[in-house]
Amino acid sequence: MRPGQATRITTTTVGQMSRLVCCPRCNEDENLRGERSGDNIFIVCEACGLTWQRDLTPRCDRCGSEDVRPAFQAVVEKSRGTQLSMQSARLIHLCSHCDAALLADYHKTNSPLMPDELPTATE
Repeated sequence: MRPGQATRITTTTVGQMSRLVCCPRCNEDENLRGERSGDNIFIVCEACGLTWQRDLTPRCDRCGSEDVRPAFQAVVEKSRGTQLSMQSARLIHLCSHCDAALLADYHKTNSPLMPDELPTATE
């Protein structure tokens, strides 16, 4: 995206971190527009007109802590029969408080974490 170019804001979840963006004034979470200006992203609420700078600091969606650690999660697809193949890995953030056991396992195995849901034979 080029500086000054507008984009629609979408709601997604990355790993355990919530990326929900909502207006701090009216709590609108759908009619939002984002504009990049250099390294900053400014959000405009089309419902009430408020403009604010988006904070890109990852936080735990359960406890709100900023004490999160990066980890990789496998992206798997069914390749043949019931065989699953790792296609890629995506970066997620794990909370050092809420995901302590998962984070310890990740550091112990040094392998990407498996996704919460795997493709099934019926897909």
